[in-house]
Amino acid sequence: MSNKEDHFDCLSADYVEGLLEDFLRDASSVEPEWRRYFETLTSSRTAGKPARFRPSFRPGSLFNPPSVAGGNGAAVRSPDDVALLQERVDQLIRSYRVRGHLVAKVDPLMRPRPHHPELDLEYHELTDGDLKRSFSTMAIGGPATQTLDGIVRRLRHTYCRYIGAQFMHIDELSVRDWLQKRMEETENRLQLSRAEQLRILTRLSDAITFEEFVRKKYVGAKTFSLEGAESLIPLLDLAIEKAGRQGIQEIVLGMAHRGRLNVLANILSKRPQDIFWEFEDANPHLHHGRGDVKYHLGFSSDWQTAEGHCIHLSLCFNPSHLEYVNPVALGRMRAKQDRSQDANRQKGLVLLIHGDAAFAGEGVVQETLNLSQLPGYSTGGTLHVIVNNQIGFTTSPEEGRSSTYASDVAKMLQIPIFHVNGEDPEAVAQVVDLALDFREKFDRDVVIDMYCYRRLGHNEGDEPSFTQPLLYRAIESRDSVREGYLTRLLLLGGVTYDEAEKIAEQRHKHLEEEFALAQRDDYVPQRQTLTGVWEGYVGGEEPADDEVQTGVDAGRLSELLQKLTEVPHGFHLHPKLKRAFEKRRQMADGSSPLDWAAAEALALATLSVEGHRIRLSGQDAERGTFSHRHAVLHDVEDGHKFTPLQHLADDQSPLEIVNSPLSEAGVLGFEYGYSLDFPDALVAWEAQFGDFWNCAQVIVDQFIASAEDKWRRLSGLVMLLPHGFEGQGPEHSSARLERFLILAAEHNLQIVCPSTPAQFFHSLRRQVKRRWRKPLVVMTPKSLLRHPRVVSSLEELQRGRFQRVIPDADAKATNVHRVLMCSGKIYYELLEMRESLERDDLAIVRLEQLYPLPETQLRAIMAPFRAGTSVYWVQEEPENMGAWRYLKVMLGDRLFGSYPLIAVTRPAAASPATGSSGTHKLEQQELLNAALAEG
Repeated sequence: MSNKEDHFDCLSADYVEGLLEDFLRDASSVEPEWRRYFETLTSSRTAGKPARFRPSFRPGSLFNPPSVAGGNGAAVRSPDDVALLQERVDQLIRSYRVRGHLVAKVDPLMRPRPHHPELDLEYHELTDGDLKRSFSTMAIGGPATQTLDGIVRRLRHTYCRYIGAQFMHIDELSVRDWLQKRMEETENRLQLSRAEQLRILTRLSDAITFEEFVRKKYVGAKTFSLEGAESLIPLLDLAIEKAGRQGIQEIVLGMAHRGRLNVLANILSKRPQDIFWEFEDANPHLHHGRGDVKYHLGFSSDWQTAEGHCIHLSLCFNPSHLEYVNPVALGRMRAKQDRSQDANRQKGLVLLIHGDAAFAGEGVVQETLNLSQLPGYSTGGTLHVIVNNQIGFTTSPEEGRSSTYASDVAKMLQIPIFHVNGEDPEAVAQVVDLALDFREKFDRDVVIDMYCYRRLGHNEGDEPSFTQPLLYRAIESRDSVREGYLTRLLLLGGVTYDEAEKIAEQRHKHLEEEFALAQRDDYVPQRQTLTGVWEGYVGGEEPADDEVQTGVDAGRLSELLQKLTEVPHGFHLHPKLKRAFEKRRQMADGSSPLDWAAAEALALATLSVEGHRIRLSGQDAERGTFSHRHAVLHDVEDGHKFTPLQHLADDQSPLEIVNSPLSEAGVLGFEYGYSLDFPDALVAWEAQFGDFWNCAQVIVDQFIASAEDKWRRLSGLVMLLPHGFEGQGPEHSSARLERFLILAAEHNLQIVCPSTPAQFFHSLRRQVKRRWRKPLVVMTPKSLLRHPRVVSSLEELQRGRFQRVIPDADAKATNVHRVLMCSGKIYYELLEMRESLERDDLAIVRLEQLYPLPETQLRAIMAPFRAGTSVYWVQEEPENMGAWRYLKVMLGDRLFGSYPLIAVTRPAAASPATGSSGTHKLEQQELLNAALAEG
């Protein structure tokens, strides 16, 4: 027998299995002699006999293993030569680990990939003559020595088959070693039992049957079909089962449109009849101005694993801005973990399903990845699954990204990225198993980039061949993933044809039964209601009887404020803070009024000791952008931290003040998500400057302002937005109040502009103490933080409550010829100018709550003034910004039909404010002059 035949006899069973697998996947490209061999092998397996035919091995054959040139070996080398050869082999091993993924067969369409010379023997000055030589495997593990032929085969199986692994960018040697060992010991293959293979086939049958059924029943309807990526369903099935074995009790999922209906039906167990009822859309009167399309909807259910573990699944509602759900899902999981006191982040998993174009294209992906290892935002690691359709609507990868892979942004983290061929469900099973083990061991994110294709267009009404004719010609010729896997199992004897047909028939029969139920005239869809942590909370219109007591006993306030000035023995406080703390002690004993920071601290303190969790995050939230908060203290000698708010009582609820990364969309989305699962907490996000929420407008528009209307989701999130025109330029003046007022409708938001510390104190406490849950937008001050007139007494915090409108206590209605109505900082400037002019014919009314507009309270305050008295709305913002146009629409030209309503504003402008400090002062004076002008 020749050396070549000896080599063939040495092939492992696994290797032959792999060759057979390759044959099944690309039979048209296999050399004729190989095809004859596989045909013989297949027939021999069927007959239970060994294969007798062996092909000759020709260099260049597609699946030809490395052969030994000449067959006679090479001359004996010196020790130095041997050491040099070993070094070259070690470099070859490293090249496979670094570059192997670039030639892996991850594309199910089998399009050629570029050649990479670093994987050639010649590149490392090795020859075919070295293939039979034995080398140390210290760098690769396994037996002490192995032939280069065996080493190369093992490397190709591990890194160049249907899984491509990117992990060599990870800096930590221990992490790389763990991954190498896991992959190389098994050649990156998971040995599945017949039962496991049958389960995968069943889940593939679920996926394809659902898609085909819906497409036939609802011709032309948008479903964003999963066809071409059906392996997502067994992937999720395997992931959930594995998570159950790892002790996971909650999984929060976020995903885009594609495949969402399939996931709802086959993973979340949403009744197909309810999905079909949504397709029927037979009751349009139910959705006047509300609701959302079916492929945006979320759902929750319990999953019982094969081993008896119960896992709660929550699929987040998601708008069309696909990736913006990512931080929301993370925030929800963090809240669930905090509520269950899972400090080690071991009982919950976030599973995010991405599209390839969106993962590479949307910046919120990077923002979310950046949160993963930050103490204030970590959840123990997210499993990211990219459903890689290799196209974005009509845009090819070459036009849509500058990187090699859609997943390359994830290389910013110290995590592995596994590229896998979605037409190989068993390769998918391997990466799921490996990914979740990695996450469990290292508490980090991990990415599975599942290469597949989109059999139909972007939606069912789209014609993809207009722009990708060659791609869709290739796709049309391919069988479904289910058919491909069934063929493999039939050839390998893993399942019978009758078994497979029975599975498909059962799935189709079940869908027909569900469809019939949805057609009934008396059909009532299943509705998910507010239960669990949300039981007892309400949305809708503001209840008339939901006024709560927000005042706190002055003695208790004094005690807590005193505690907030105490630091541990030996803590070295900054000298300037020593003076600030002495001032605060004077506030505590009542000898000095409370400033804004003290009132805020007391709001947080009282809520915490009363059992409400507190979470406040934002850029520089610990100190406060304007150096007013100082909630977290830093020892000036060694830098260690101390948070007085966390040391008020042994039984107080947890309180977090978190400095966020320089991110708005990601962090605001996270805090919104947190609020969804912690309704009894005060969850607040503070912008560094109010207008910075511009960068998170998608979160506001598509989640915060509209979630109740679209999805019946409530939130008590607080947004603190510093606002006020003080000559700091266009980007540091306006929190864009007008945008919130445009969004406000149907009692979907609360928008307040408190002008005193007491008002701020009561607004925060009211937000938590009421059972009415609405997002709260607070226009907070900047210069007023230290204004001598912006103070309150302990008594105002004790006996008061939030006043939606504050009347002018100093004005006599009989003397008043003009009422100045305003919000925020401009009030104090109007007040000072009125005093300087000694005008007693002006009243200044503060509108503290802008939405819902408190018309009843405003009417009562206006009642004493004579009919015909002019009301001037005075605002710092340009005429087309701020509250003016909203108020004009809501109140008309005459307030309550009796008082002419006139605006005093800056002229309409494209930019909120001037960049010149001098010009600002001039404009401000002109504004004040116009408001107080005689006549």
